[in-house]
Amino acid sequence: MIEVALERPWLVARLPGPMRVLSWAPHRPGLVVAERVVWREVRDADLGPGFDAERWLAAEMAARDLGAAVGMLTSRTLDRHHLAEASAEGLRAACLATVGLGNAEAVGRRLVPERALGTINLLVTVEAELSEAAQLEALSIAVEARTASVLEAGLVLPTGRATGTGTDCVALACHPGAGRYAGLHTAAGEAIGAAVCAAVRLGSRIWMQERRAQGEAS
Repeated sequence: MIEVALERPWLVARLPGPMRVLSWAPHRPGLVVAERVVWREVRDADLGPGFDAERWLAAEMAARDLGAAVGMLTSRTLDRHHLAEASAEGLRAACLATVGLGNAEAVGRRLVPERALGTINLLVTVEAELSEAAQLEALSIAVEARTASVLEAGLVLPTGRATGTGTDCVALACHPGAGRYAGLHTAAGEAIGAAVCAAVRLGSRIWMQERRAQGEAS
Protein backbone atom coordinates (compact mmCIF):
# COMPACT_ATOMS: atom_id res chain seq x y z
CA MET A 1 0.00 0.00 0.00
CA ILE A 2 2.98 2.31 0.59
CA GLU A 3 6.27 1.99 -1.31
CA VAL A 4 9.14 3.46 0.71
CA ALA A 5 12.45 4.76 -0.62
CA LEU A 6 15.11 6.07 1.75
CA GLU A 7 17.69 8.39 0.20
CA ARG A 8 18.84 10.52 3.10
CA PRO A 9 18.02 13.24 3.79
CA TRP A 10 14.78 12.18 2.06
CA LEU A 11 12.25 9.48 2.85
CA VAL A 12 9.80 9.16 -0.03
CA ALA A 13 6.53 7.29 0.36
CA ARG A 14 4.79 6.49 -2.90
CA LEU A 15 1.05 5.90 -2.75
CA PRO A 16 -0.71 3.36 -5.01
CA GLY A 17 -1.77 6.27 -7.22
CA PRO A 18 -3.23 9.75 -6.82
CA MET A 19 -5.07 9.89 -3.49
CA ARG A 20 -6.79 12.60 -1.48
CA VAL A 21 -4.47 13.50 1.39
CA LEU A 22 -5.60 15.35 4.51
CA SER A 23 -2.90 16.82 6.73
CA TRP A 24 -1.48 19.86 8.42
CA ALA A 25 1.95 19.22 6.85
CA PRO A 26 4.25 22.23 6.32
CA HIS A 27 4.18 21.63 2.54
CA ARG A 28 0.80 21.26 0.79
CA PRO A 29 -1.38 21.05 3.88
CA GLY A 30 -5.17 20.66 3.96
CA LEU A 31 -7.06 18.50 1.46
CA VAL A 32 -4.91 17.91 -1.62
CA VAL A 33 -4.39 15.23 -4.25
CA ALA A 34 -0.93 13.68 -4.19
CA GLU A 35 0.93 10.53 -5.19
CA ARG A 36 3.84 10.95 -2.78
CA VAL A 37 4.38 12.03 0.81
CA VAL A 38 7.94 12.85 1.79
CA TRP A 39 10.00 13.44 4.91
CA ARG A 40 13.00 15.80 4.87
CA GLU A 41 15.51 15.11 7.62
CA VAL A 42 17.07 18.15 9.27
CA ARG A 43 19.72 18.47 11.93
CA ASP A 44 19.27 20.43 15.15
CA ALA A 45 21.65 23.13 13.94
CA ASP A 46 19.41 23.79 10.91
CA LEU A 47 16.49 24.90 13.07
CA GLY A 48 17.84 28.16 14.46
CA PRO A 49 15.86 31.28 15.40
CA GLY A 50 14.10 32.87 12.45
CA PHE A 51 14.32 29.71 10.34
CA ASP A 52 11.49 29.80 7.77
CA ALA A 53 10.83 26.07 7.64
CA GLU A 54 7.97 26.21 5.15
CA ARG A 55 9.79 28.32 2.58
CA TRP A 56 12.98 26.32 2.94
CA LEU A 57 11.16 22.99 2.60
CA ALA A 58 9.27 24.18 -0.48
CA ALA A 59 12.54 25.17 -2.15
CA GLU A 60 14.22 21.88 -1.23
CA MET A 61 11.31 19.86 -2.59
CA ALA A 62 11.13 21.85 -5.80
CA ALA A 63 14.83 21.23 -6.38
CA ARG A 64 14.19 17.48 -6.12
CA ASP A 65 11.10 17.61 -8.36
CA LEU A 66 8.93 16.81 -5.34
CA GLY A 67 6.88 20.00 -5.33
CA ALA A 68 3.60 18.15 -5.94
CA ALA A 69 4.13 15.90 -2.92
CA VAL A 70 3.00 16.50 0.65
CA GLY A 71 6.11 17.32 2.69
CA MET A 72 7.05 16.97 6.35
CA LEU A 73 10.16 17.79 8.39
CA THR A 74 11.84 15.71 11.07
CA SER A 75 15.03 15.78 13.11
CA ARG A 76 14.61 12.04 13.78
CA THR A 77 17.09 9.97 11.83
CA LEU A 78 15.22 8.55 8.85
CA ASP A 79 16.88 5.18 9.36
CA ARG A 80 14.36 4.83 12.18
CA HIS A 81 11.22 4.68 10.07
CA HIS A 82 8.59 2.03 10.70
CA LEU A 83 5.94 0.66 8.34
CA ALA A 84 3.00 -1.35 9.65
CA GLU A 85 -0.10 -2.75 7.97
CA ALA A 86 -3.38 -4.03 9.38
CA SER A 87 -6.73 -5.19 8.05
CA ALA A 88 -10.30 -5.56 9.23
CA GLU A 89 -13.04 -7.32 7.29
CA GLY A 90 -10.69 -7.46 4.30
CA LEU A 91 -10.07 -3.70 4.33
CA ARG A 92 -6.41 -2.74 4.63
CA ALA A 93 -4.64 0.23 6.19
CA ALA A 94 -0.97 1.10 6.50
CA CYS A 95 1.08 3.53 8.58
CA LEU A 96 4.58 4.83 7.90
CA ALA A 97 5.99 6.55 10.99
CA THR A 98 9.05 8.33 12.30
CA VAL A 99 8.93 8.76 16.05
CA GLY A 100 10.98 11.16 18.13
CA LEU A 101 9.89 12.36 21.56
CA GLY A 102 12.50 15.06 22.12
CA ASN A 103 9.89 17.81 22.45
CA ALA A 104 7.17 15.70 24.03
CA GLU A 105 4.19 17.35 25.69
CA ALA A 106 1.34 16.29 27.96
CA VAL A 107 -1.88 17.52 26.38
CA GLY A 108 -3.46 20.47 28.18
CA ARG A 109 -0.25 21.67 29.89
CA ARG A 110 2.48 23.14 27.73
CA LEU A 111 6.08 22.52 28.66
CA VAL A 112 7.59 24.32 25.63
CA PRO A 113 11.28 23.35 25.94
CA GLU A 114 13.87 25.91 24.91
CA ARG A 115 14.87 23.78 21.91
CA ALA A 116 11.74 22.00 20.72
CA LEU A 117 13.35 19.28 18.61
CA GLY A 118 11.89 15.88 17.85
CA THR A 119 8.52 14.96 16.43
CA ILE A 120 6.15 12.20 15.33
CA ASN A 121 5.31 12.18 11.63
CA LEU A 122 2.77 9.72 10.26
CA LEU A 123 1.45 8.80 6.84
CA VAL A 124 -1.67 6.65 7.04
CA THR A 125 -3.40 5.08 4.05
CA VAL A 126 -6.70 3.21 4.01
CA GLU A 127 -8.39 1.40 1.14
CA ALA A 128 -11.85 2.76 2.02
CA GLU A 129 -13.47 5.34 -0.26
CA LEU A 130 -14.48 8.10 2.13
CA SER A 131 -16.38 11.37 2.12
CA GLU A 132 -14.51 14.42 3.38
CA ALA A 133 -16.34 14.15 6.72
CA ALA A 134 -15.38 10.48 7.07
CA GLN A 135 -11.78 11.30 6.21
CA LEU A 136 -11.74 13.81 9.05
CA GLU A 137 -13.05 11.10 11.35
CA ALA A 138 -10.40 8.68 10.07
CA LEU A 139 -7.72 11.27 10.81
CA SER A 140 -9.03 11.56 14.36
CA ILE A 141 -8.68 7.78 14.77
CA ALA A 142 -5.07 7.96 13.61
CA VAL A 143 -4.36 10.72 16.14
CA GLU A 144 -6.10 8.75 18.89
CA ALA A 145 -3.98 5.69 18.10
CA ARG A 146 -0.81 7.80 18.14
CA THR A 147 -1.72 9.19 21.55
CA ALA A 148 -2.55 5.78 23.00
CA SER A 149 0.77 4.39 21.80
CA VAL A 150 2.78 7.32 23.19
CA LEU A 151 1.02 6.91 26.53
CA GLU A 152 2.05 3.25 26.53
CA ALA A 153 5.69 4.35 26.21
CA GLY A 154 5.43 5.88 29.69
CA LEU A 155 7.51 9.01 29.17
CA VAL A 156 6.90 11.16 32.25
CA LEU A 157 7.30 14.93 31.98
CA PRO A 158 7.06 17.64 34.67
CA THR A 159 3.56 18.33 33.31
CA GLY A 160 2.38 14.71 33.24
CA ARG A 161 2.70 11.66 31.00
CA ALA A 162 3.60 12.47 27.39
CA THR A 163 0.74 12.21 24.89
CA GLY A 164 2.57 13.45 21.79
CA THR A 165 4.99 16.22 20.80
CA GLY A 166 4.59 19.88 20.06
CA THR A 167 5.21 19.40 16.34
CA ASP A 168 3.50 16.12 15.44
CA CYS A 169 2.11 15.83 11.93
CA VAL A 170 -0.32 13.29 10.50
CA ALA A 171 -1.27 12.81 6.85
CA LEU A 172 -4.15 10.48 5.99
CA ALA A 173 -4.66 9.32 2.41
CA CYS A 174 -7.71 7.64 0.89
CA HIS A 175 -9.78 7.66 -2.28
CA PRO A 176 -12.81 9.96 -2.28
CA GLY A 177 -16.17 8.24 -2.19
CA ALA A 178 -19.49 7.87 -0.45
CA GLY A 179 -18.24 6.22 2.75
CA ARG A 180 -19.82 8.28 5.50
CA TYR A 181 -18.18 6.90 8.65
CA ALA A 182 -14.70 5.82 9.70
CA GLY A 183 -14.95 5.68 13.49
CA LEU A 184 -13.96 3.05 16.02
CA HIS A 185 -16.99 0.87 15.21
CA THR A 186 -16.02 0.58 11.52
CA ALA A 187 -13.59 -1.67 9.68
CA ALA A 188 -11.74 1.40 8.43
CA GLY A 189 -11.34 2.74 11.95
CA GLU A 190 -10.17 -0.61 13.28
CA ALA A 191 -7.58 -1.08 10.51
CA ILE A 192 -6.28 2.50 10.81
CA GLY A 193 -6.02 2.24 14.58
CA ALA A 194 -4.19 -1.08 14.47
CA ALA A 195 -1.67 0.06 11.84
CA VAL A 196 -0.90 3.34 13.64
CA CYS A 197 -0.60 1.65 17.03
CA ALA A 198 1.85 -0.91 15.66
CA ALA A 199 4.10 1.67 13.98
CA VAL A 200 4.08 4.28 16.76
CA ARG A 201 4.40 1.68 19.52
CA LEU A 202 7.56 0.31 17.90
CA GLY A 203 8.98 3.76 17.19
CA SER A 204 8.31 4.95 20.75
CA ARG A 205 9.88 1.83 22.25
CA ILE A 206 13.04 2.26 20.20
CA TRP A 207 13.28 5.97 21.08
CA MET A 208 12.89 5.16 24.79
CA GLN A 209 15.58 2.47 24.55
CA GLU A 210 17.95 4.93 22.90
CA ARG A 211 17.22 7.51 25.60
CA ARG A 212 17.98 5.02 28.37
CA ALA A 213 21.19 3.96 26.63
CA GLN A 214 22.32 7.57 26.33
CA GLY A 215 21.57 8.12 30.01
CA GLU A 216 23.57 5.08 31.02
CA ALA A 217 26.50 6.16 28.86
CA SER A 218 26.63 9.69 30.26
